[in-house]
Amino acid sequence: MIAQVQTVISSQVDSKVVKKSEFEQYAQEKANALKNASGEEFSLLSLADVTKTILHHAFWLAEQKQKLSLRQYKQLLIEQGWKGEEKRYLKIAAVFGEFSPQDLAQIEPLTVYQLANNSNKYKSVIDALLDLRAITQEAVRSLVKQKRTPKEPKPEKPSIWRRTKNGGRYCQIPAIHEEDEHTGVALQSMIDTEGLSAQQIVAEAIALRQAYKEGRLVVVEEDKN
Repeated sequence: MIAQVQTVISSQVDSKVVKKSEFEQYAQEKANALKNASGEEFSLLSLADVTKTILHHAFWLAEQKQKLSLRQYKQLLIEQGWKGEEKRYLKIAAVFGEFSPQDLAQIEPLTVYQLANNSNKYKSVIDALLDLRAITQEAVRSLVKQKRTPKEPKPEKPSIWRRTKNGGRYCQIPAIHEEDEHTGVALQSMIDTEGLSAQQIVAEAIALRQAYKEGRLVVVEEDKN
């Protein structure tokens, strides 16, 4: 990956030597520091080292893009094997341009990518980091948590439709709860006396109500006089 420590980056692009940068110096220093007594190099870095290396590289890459011609810049990406990966690091440089690698050293690398890739969403979090004396992973996590606002549950629209296994649908009337149980008693009485199914009775009742709503059925009150 791009974020791996580069030992020495001395690129000559179109016969023009790219000046050794802060990132290159940092990478060389880390490579030297990671040698043990026998002269072998350790392959493990602390999270702080990884984060600083990512940021040093991102800033260096953004600087080279500004300094070099488009042709030189593309040549640099190809020579270093970075083509196709550069955009995410340029984004990091753009988002964290007001910070130094040391400022963000205590943030986990994954968090750096998360904030950079969602800079619009976490703009308030990134802005708040400028006011912190010490930027730690816990502080960033707390800011992200504050940013999250609980979504109001959308009221569910009542639906009587249910799906069958074959993709069809059927109508299912929800349970009817009444203290006097009037509807249930009346429906059961109609089923028992008329020999009809509950579905038939309900269908007739709905048809009558629809006719009434459309003016095709008039309720006539009986004259008590």
